[in-house]
Amino acid sequence: MIDHTGIAVTDFEASRKFYDAALEPLGASLVMTVPEEFTGGLKVAGYGYDRPQFWLHEAKEAGPGRHYAFTADKRAEVDAFYEAAMAAGGTDNGAPGVREHYHPNYYGAFVLDPDGNNIEAVCHHPE
Repeated sequence: MIDHTGIAVTDFEASRKFYDAALEPLGASLVMTVPEEFTGGLKVAGYGYDRPQFWLHEAKEAGPGRHYAFTADKRAEVDAFYEAAMAAGGTDNGAPGVREHYHPNYYGAFVLDPDGNNIEAVCHHPE
């Protein structure tokens, strides 16, 4: 149902470095930046696989924290996401592991990004 989504970030360069690192283990990367003459001088960048699906928008305030879960095909990708996100300045919000209260094969990891957004990688497949 959702074609794309985005979040406001207060330190665009710090957030870009965080998402560059955190999304790389999941196979996603920066695929587009919008020229500032089209954004009123604000920095805007889109991440995805073959097209932008997750956008960062420079803003003075990020607003209340949000939750975004990114799909991982393997549990090892969830582990790599967590390690990369933490190394890029993320804050632990739930180490990689099975969360059976969702379902028996729900394997996820949670990290707060530089603006406090709860970012997750999740695999729904058995090991």
